[in-house]
Amino acid sequence: MANHTEFPVGELLLRTYAKPSDTNANGDIFGGWIMSQMDIAGGMLAIEITGGRAVTIAVDAMKFIKPVKTGDIVCCFGKVTRVGNTSITIRLEVWVKPSLREAPIDKENALYLVTEASYTYVAVDQEGRKRQFPKPALRQHEQ
Repeated sequence: MANHTEFPVGELLLRTYAKPSDTNANGDIFGGWIMSQMDIAGGMLAIEITGGRAVTIAVDAMKFIKPVKTGDIVCCFGKVTRVGNTSITIRLEVWVKPSLREAPIDKENALYLVTEASYTYVAVDQEGRKRQFPKPALRQHEQ
């Protein structure tokens, strides 16, 4: 994992509640659900930057640091880290604001890192073949 800070890196791409339907028998949110939220967030940014359809081709190693509980606010932040001719890599971080039912939000528990990973997307055409994409939309998201 990259060296992380006390604050999220990148722009807020997605924010949602963790629901009871997203939990395992212990009441913790499934890791796969967290990964899918990251993919949704990164995918939206990849589509915006590539100007069309983009598909996930790789996710680097991921480690879950803390559990997510029902009612927590899940926030996914992202930053473009690499741009190729047909692909883009986005560093994604998931930070959580604890549910107010668990504890009042204060300086000690306002936001904590849950996981981070780099997702790589490839721009594709309607037939699913790689395509090059123009770079103008990248300027506001540049490294």
